[in-house]
Amino acid sequence: MADKPHVIGRATALVRAIGDHEPAGASTSDLAREAHVARPTAHRMLTMLAREGFVDRDNATGRWSLGPEIYLLGALAADRYDITGSARAILRELARDTGESAFLSARRGDETVCVASEEGSFPLRSHVLHPGIRFPLGVASAGLVILAHLPDRDIDEYLDRADLTTDHGTAHAAGAVRERITRTRTDGYATNPALLVEGSWGLGAAVFDHRDSPAWALSLTGVETRFSPDRRPELGALLLRAAHQLTRDLRTRHRPASDHHPSS
Repeated sequence: MADKPHVIGRATALVRAIGDHEPAGASTSDLAREAHVARPTAHRMLTMLAREGFVDRDNATGRWSLGPEIYLLGALAADRYDITGSARAILRELARDTGESAFLSARRGDETVCVASEEGSFPLRSHVLHPGIRFPLGVASAGLVILAHLPDRDIDEYLDRADLTTDHGTAHAAGAVRERITRTRTDGYATNPALLVEGSWGLGAAVFDHRDSPAWALSLTGVETRFSPDRRPELGALLLRAAHQLTRDLRTRHRPASDHHPSS
């Protein structure tokens, strides 16, 4: 019984790893390595997940992909968690008004996942973000702005258990992240000054759910010359306005029934 959380953690890590490879799928060896699971264990777990419909395996190539049960459960949860429909017009407006690429990311535990995008008109683009890519909280502008709006105790606990330097370098040491959190709280929006890819900048603003928790983020990315010190405040103001609008729209959409129908 005591090992069940560990087993569930490994199984979900494998499913997430498959998601990172959609739609092409991935081999057992690749998934085992990315989920930090021994290959025989990964194969056994994937086989069990396939029996339940959560994953599929191509018999010709041996590659694993997400299964029909994931789609069915996702469709059931979409009304609660999928805000891309509400965000699409806002993303288009941001991309049109700034010329930069606009993105929507969702918080999933200790990570952000990019769930929607809209390309800007400026011909040179940053390619750091794309739908499906995941980053830890504190990494990229979306992850930083969500982290910055969490309670201080949650931030402390997260930075105590997360070592962001392993995959993202010393610029993401806890002290450096805390400095950027302070700046983000002052500005209202987060700035990623080419910390992931040289020459690629990003700005992010938090979108809040009905509990006032930072559940999503809107972000703009582009080449460094488009994010000059003179232009960043202008972009930040547009981003904050868009994030406020999306937050307001979502709260209207998810307002409790009692708010819509006063009791007689």
